[in-house]
Amino acid sequence: MDHDVIIIGGSFAGLSAAMQLARARRNVLVLDTGTPRNRHAASSHGFPGQDGRAPAEIKSALRTELGMYPTVRFRDAEATEASRKEGGFRLSLATGEEITARRLVLAYGVSDTLPDLPGVAERWGASVLHCPYCHGYELNQQPVGVLAKDERAMHQALLLPDWGPTTLFTQGTFQPTPAQQQALEARGVTLEEVPITGLVGSAPALEAVRLADGRAIPVAGLFIAPQTRPAVDLAALLGCEAKDGPTGPYLAVDGMQVTSVPGVFAAGDLASPMANATLAAAAGVMAGGAAHQSLIFDPDLADAA
Repeated sequence: MDHDVIIIGGSFAGLSAAMQLARARRNVLVLDTGTPRNRHAASSHGFPGQDGRAPAEIKSALRTELGMYPTVRFRDAEATEASRKEGGFRLSLATGEEITARRLVLAYGVSDTLPDLPGVAERWGASVLHCPYCHGYELNQQPVGVLAKDERAMHQALLLPDWGPTTLFTQGTFQPTPAQQQALEARGVTLEEVPITGLVGSAPALEAVRLADGRAIPVAGLFIAPQTRPAVDLAALLGCEAKDGPTGPYLAVDGMQVTSVPGVFAAGDLASPMANATLAAAAGVMAGGAAHQSLIFDPDLADAA
């Protein structure tokens, strides 16, 4: 085998996994395409010890730290295929090269499918957002909106008034029940049934949303719940079990980040219904430790089918 462990994905989860394995002096390769989900965000918030730093800066610092460990290597490369191999796994890279490892840690994250609304894509991660805990404070209690896709918009709409005056735009896709309307009123949420047709302001900033009847409603941030999917299909190729989450599928893992396929571990947004930098890093720590212990206590993948 070329490596003890190959980690696919070089953001918070993958690098945290690499650190555990590096400190166990294991031969580790981190594959990274340089396209993390958080690349559109100017800063990371709610991450202990890193609040306000750019995600790319945090990632660069983690790679520098890992560079001090002689058993860790990095490659800017894309894995396109994955399969079982006796005693481990084989990966095919976009370059045509094949590499092998005794264990895999999947940490390549998810990609977002944004609403088909003009102006959303160029503001994604700056003023079109999905997590108030990550980005709400910086909106400075200015008006915010929630773009409904279905009933799940209620959750965001009821949370957001703590960050600013909130309008729920139903977009003709969601009609609150009387009980839901009462809950919205109790939180001071305004209900707007005329659909949004465009966004106003110089991107990536947002000043207002334009409605179908010509009105402009001032908002500094528009919150959405994008559909997510795995960034690549390697887990499916390996046969890893998935679960249905509120925004899309995610890999089923146990408390040690072990997938349904022996020898394969997963961490970060790929293996959680909740996207959060701190949780991703913590899951990476667990996955790295679990992969190391697997090498010791199940060296031949005895439970493999």
